[in-house]
Amino acid sequence: MKQLIPVLLSLTICSLPGAEALAVPSGLCRIQVVDKENGWPVPLVELRTVNQQRYITDNAGVIAFDAPDLLGRLTWFDVIGHGYEVGKDGFGMQGVRLTPVAGQTLKVEVTRTNIARRLGRLTGAGLYAESQRLGEMLDWQEQGIVGCDSVQNAVYRGRMFWAWGDTAIPGYPLGVFDMSSATTPVQPLDRFEPPLKLRFDYFRDDKGAVRGVAKMPGSGPTWVSGYTSLPDKTGKIRLVGSYVKIKSPMDAYESGLCVWNEETNAFVQHKVLWKQDAAHPKQPPMPSGHPALWKDEQGKEWVYFGDPLPVLRCPATFEAWEDAAQWETLKRQESLRGTGGQDKVVPHSGSIAWNAYRKRWVSVFMESFGKPSVFGELWYAEADHPTGPWGPAVKVVTHQNYTFYNPRLHPEFTPEGSPILLFEGTYTMQFADHAHATPRYDYNQMLYRLDLDDPKLSPAKELPKPQ
Repeated sequence: MKQLIPVLLSLTICSLPGAEALAVPSGLCRIQVVDKENGWPVPLVELRTVNQQRYITDNAGVIAFDAPDLLGRLTWFDVIGHGYEVGKDGFGMQGVRLTPVAGQTLKVEVTRTNIARRLGRLTGAGLYAESQRLGEMLDWQEQGIVGCDSVQNAVYRGRMFWAWGDTAIPGYPLGVFDMSSATTPVQPLDRFEPPLKLRFDYFRDDKGAVRGVAKMPGSGPTWVSGYTSLPDKTGKIRLVGSYVKIKSPMDAYESGLCVWNEETNAFVQHKVLWKQDAAHPKQPPMPSGHPALWKDEQGKEWVYFGDPLPVLRCPATFEAWEDAAQWETLKRQESLRGTGGQDKVVPHSGSIAWNAYRKRWVSVFMESFGKPSVFGELWYAEADHPTGPWGPAVKVVTHQNYTFYNPRLHPEFTPEGSPILLFEGTYTMQFADHAHATPRYDYNQMLYRLDLDDPKLSPAKELPKPQ
């Protein structure tokens, strides 16, 4: 029977460098999960015991292990890492054996299988909860929300303006449903590796609670997209967006344009474009999604709107944005040629941006009905023009039965010409196949880093010929 004994193929357990200087509180074992390649801490790695106790690394890649029934015992942990893994044993199981001892520090090394590197969680509560139980990261303060949906960004008045969809608060699942918002510096990060610390300056009410900034008339949530800054005819820069009003379950019944009011720090309704009725059952094209600015060969500047690929453009002025007669609808490329054995990739949501390092337009998008996760597979592609042709596409992020939608590129975060491309997306159990929600992480924004000089992205250079 000896041949049936599983053999562990990938396991590292040791003290961390300098771990002896860390005073681990009584009753806790400090477990650190790191990337084998570079030693970076890895957020969002789950260690699951045989009896289904779940422990998830925080933004510092740390777990404060305290199970009294397992402390001091040799314990098997399944390793679930969404693009980070350990090797399989003789039975095909992927995990590690540890003996957690109170007062000690253990290290687990994982191998990155994603091309993109996970930097950490941007939003929600308990970003450093495990570390803080161990007496670390005590300077990090909670900001009053526990989850939020897809992000919009625009540079306005020298700051980066952020807006999120439905936002959950600790006191009730139905929190802010008319766009929570915050500002940061335009380049809010001083380093592009974990542990990630990005502090938001949220817009709050007179009681200090995070508030909505898009209270459009009518019942139901308000969602704002197409978030961009445009000059008007006087030269004043205006922060604008497109809104939709939502009714149950998730159907739009009204849409229009909105403009930021500097006195109230909120969006106000600018123009109603559509109201649902028997004669007008569907929304008309509008400047929604994620905008991208582009100057054509004649020097005229345009703003393109799409999610991910452009479906509408107009001159990059406030007057053109508010005038539907100046909008030009575009035919979106419906699919891209895939790589890695996949012939065809159908985009669902995402964004595009000009990249000075690649000297091309780049996109990161979520695949529609991908595998292994139906809405959790992200791809990277390039084009010479914002309207394409795009492809071939290279998969850069995968998930194990989880959703990661509406990825948003952050080209402003890095210096001009940097090979680093950052993007975030919404990590959620929604639309997955009976997934177990990841505590603290679920329904929040995760930030990834893509190194554009990685040879694994080289297939994206071979662009298709224009039709």
